[in-house]
Amino acid sequence: MPCRIEPRPEAPRPQAPLPDSLTWLEDSLRRLETDGLVRPHRVRRGRQGRLVELNGRELLNFGANDYLGYAGDVRLTRSCSKGSCAEGFGSGASPLVSGHSLAHETLEAAIASLVQTEAALVFPSGFAANTATIPTLVGEGDLIVSDERNHASIIDGCRLSRARLLVYPHRDLTSLVAQLEAAAPARRLLIVTDSLFSMDGTVAPLADLCEIAERFGAMLMVDEAHATGVFGARGSGLVEASGCEADVPIRIGTLSKALGSAGGFVAGPASLIHWLRHAARAWVFSTAHPPGVAAAATTAITLLQEEPFRRRELLEKASHFRHQLAASRPTTHATPVGRTASGDASQIVPVVVGTPEKAVALSEALAAAGFFVPAIRPPSVPRDGSLVRVSLSWHHTEEDLTRLATAITSHLS
Repeated sequence: MPCRIEPRPEAPRPQAPLPDSLTWLEDSLRRLETDGLVRPHRVRRGRQGRLVELNGRELLNFGANDYLGYAGDVRLTRSCSKGSCAEGFGSGASPLVSGHSLAHETLEAAIASLVQTEAALVFPSGFAANTATIPTLVGEGDLIVSDERNHASIIDGCRLSRARLLVYPHRDLTSLVAQLEAAAPARRLLIVTDSLFSMDGTVAPLADLCEIAERFGAMLMVDEAHATGVFGARGSGLVEASGCEADVPIRIGTLSKALGSAGGFVAGPASLIHWLRHAARAWVFSTAHPPGVAAAATTAITLLQEEPFRRRELLEKASHFRHQLAASRPTTHATPVGRTASGDASQIVPVVVGTPEKAVALSEALAAAGFFVPAIRPPSVPRDGSLVRVSLSWHHTEEDLTRLATAITSHLS
């Protein structure tokens, strides 16, 4: 029987007056409310899965990045428990000091094998992997070109690097080349992109980016956070699926989405990983994430090889759902822009409605109908591009998808 955590009732604490130095917070919070940008506080009870209980209400779960349904899988739980029993739960120190365990070593070897690179390095999160790696590759006197829809962790990594930054319109390679041709010479050049864009469900033109990187002598870094586990014959991501493995030297991934665990990683040449062990501040100065979590992630990578049907069936469901939405409401982004070069539809399906207020209204209407589909608003997307994001999971049934498509269409009609 699954374990449940019973909350301890606590008396509400009276709100104390803010000190004068923090009164600006109230004005800032009021502006968020005026702009329709206040985020709800949700408490989940129980495991991630097809159904989720949020604030005491059970809903069909289309809000998690648990693409293969492993986040609540008891096999990962058991691996975490065994790993924790063997090596303790806490790592005790940074990996560079004494926190790197046998479980971490095993996981990094499994990642390198999955991605088919010489080596890999595990970080506490995918965010940490990006913000640590970019500043180790470039700095003052260097140049970065970045897709405008790249994840916040990439944006912050670019800022931390202090390199000159050029941002090109989403997937607009003509603009990218024009900016590179017009740019002043730089010591080093980095092109960085997501492979699958988390808010759009769109796919980067990786083969073309590889060609551009070679032409301009640029390093190419690809973040596979939402593609790891889902695409490719081995499930390593879109770099594999696009046939670009030999041309992408720096690959970022996450263990917290399709792999159902936690942490991020960088994979690439052994020299790159050796350099990161010395220069990546979020790795050098952070306590390593728990060995039990590493053990669970290693189990998930094993399951990727044993259960390829999960990613195949997930992508089939994504294609079916996109067709349902496109047929009933062609103005959504459920169109071929969310497909790979081989025609696979991505598992992230945005329904763009415009203003934050409209996105919240649609999300609330779907919740009333029994679906958890979160509203996505600025700063994650432009203000006039607010949306609800449907994240599909292997757990979803065809009936679930049909019901959701009907509910979205009915509300927007």
